[in-house]
Amino acid sequence: MASKASDSILVVGSMGFDTITSPSGHVDNLLGGSANYFSLPASLYAPVSVVGVVGEDYGPQHFKVLQDHGVDTEGVQVQKGETFRWAGSYVADLNEAVTLKTELNVFRNFDPKLSEAHRQASFVFLANIDPILQMRVLDQIESADFVGLDTMNYWIDSKLPDLKKVLARVDAFLVNETEALKMTGESNIVVATKKLAGMGPKIIVVKRGEYGFFMFSENRFFVLPAVPVENVVDPTGAGDSFAGGFMGHLCQAGKGINYRTLQDACIQGSIVASFCVQDFGIRALAKVNLAAVERRMVEYMQVVSLKGTP
Repeated sequence: MASKASDSILVVGSMGFDTITSPSGHVDNLLGGSANYFSLPASLYAPVSVVGVVGEDYGPQHFKVLQDHGVDTEGVQVQKGETFRWAGSYVADLNEAVTLKTELNVFRNFDPKLSEAHRQASFVFLANIDPILQMRVLDQIESADFVGLDTMNYWIDSKLPDLKKVLARVDAFLVNETEALKMTGESNIVVATKKLAGMGPKIIVVKRGEYGFFMFSENRFFVLPAVPVENVVDPTGAGDSFAGGFMGHLCQAGKGINYRTLQDACIQGSIVASFCVQDFGIRALAKVNLAAVERRMVEYMQVVSLKGTP
């Protein structure tokens, strides 16, 4: 087996098909799932391996989307049955999806099994899956340098004790504002963020959609707005793509992670998420390259910089 590399990321999450309605239109059965949304931007910075499960309807053309970006899909199980499906609507509010239908299909019995190479991953991202499964993944990891975690309201409501156990074992918790407030029972995001940090993670990143992000680490806050996007088509997966940019940048930095690295990682996450929302599903992410990210970074720094102001 390959020796442990300092510049590789393992993501464990969902892979599926999404049906999405927004003010910009309606699309059926687009590639979706947290692992897909995460992997495409993360692969801009470092090698990525995916562990997930799909059904027989997930064909070679679907795998090719990740493989064309150098993503290793050997850890994806193909089982008899249909792939996970989700349908949602943003007609009422672009910041919050209304789930219309969820079909777990083969994802219902997903049991992540890691190869020896996966066990040696230096950077691990536990995408939005059952916290019990997230714990099983952690139990198989040998000595990761950095572990990130995401979750959702469903697990907060149904498996909070299990989620807190996983939270105590990770380095960074990436969560949206609604989830952060729900999980802590607070109404103030500053208080909620500190309370989440008290549960174990050294780094809390609150994803705030069009309002940007809110990071707490080393007893300090770092807050910036989102990249201004004139035409938001579909916010699905923006949080996962943020995580991809965030983890990708940290992996690229390797063992040189410090507060400034974390600040830059949040900015990279915001940049790639701004591409995600400009088309349905992963369409925009599949076309992004580092040159485009760098150009948008220049534009974004002009927005947040005080240089040139009176």
